[in-house]
Amino acid sequence: MQFLGQETWEKPKHHTGRLWHFSDTEKEHLRLAMGAFTLALGFMAVGGLTGLSSMGVSSWLLMLFLSMPVMFIAIGPAFLFHEIGHKLVAKKHGCWAEFRADPKGLQFGILLSLFLGFLFMAPGAVMVAGLVTRRQNGHIAVAGPLTNFALFLIGIPLWGIVLGLTGAFNIATVSSLFEPSYVVDGALVWQAMLIDAGVFWLSANLILGLFNMLPFGPLDGLKVKDWNEQVFFGVLLVFAALVLTMFTGVWSPMNLLYSVAEPVSALVR
Repeated sequence: MQFLGQETWEKPKHHTGRLWHFSDTEKEHLRLAMGAFTLALGFMAVGGLTGLSSMGVSSWLLMLFLSMPVMFIAIGPAFLFHEIGHKLVAKKHGCWAEFRADPKGLQFGILLSLFLGFLFMAPGAVMVAGLVTRRQNGHIAVAGPLTNFALFLIGIPLWGIVLGLTGAFNIATVSSLFEPSYVVDGALVWQAMLIDAGVFWLSANLILGLFNMLPFGPLDGLKVKDWNEQVFFGVLLVFAALVLTMFTGVWSPMNLLYSVAEPVSALVR
């Protein structure tokens, strides 16, 4: 509690109510973490302050403000529902569980992305209090990465249908990652924003899931490995295989979404 900046604390009450209950304090911390996370992602999208030299001040600011809603829609749920996954399983096992933001972690992440254009942030975590078995602790830990995997699977048809119905691939000029292409000849190309949102949704959930499954420090992987090594290696290998093949060009989120969107787009023409 001192780490979170609170000088006094009281013994936490264990969960006895609804699974989806969020206290006012928890909502405040979630809003703070989501806001800081979105701002940091926006700085990363424009390359931080180094992007000023190539884009100019006005274009840099414009791209920053346009990138933030894209990142909020695409990557925000990967972080938010990851934490909610931990929370729900912990409360299911009778524990008190609430998210708490880490102000210093948020500040560090924002400054890092602002000055270097690179994001590494520890926005906070779900704090759990209660007696659980090693198996239950493993269930709580693996719930986060599995939520990311579920979001990845849901995102394929979801964003494929959205992009197909809007005809985004037929209208927008698809550019390389983080290239300022949301405004062309003074006109907003919202279709390009939708495409990026879908692409980032798929890739962010895979990367976040893989990172959290690493068996180090406070990450989920160490708790899962301590509970069941077969489950740990199984989940880790699934994420690692998908991320590795994505980065080596075996498949790409954009091509995957295009393969789903194209038939949908053909039906509505």
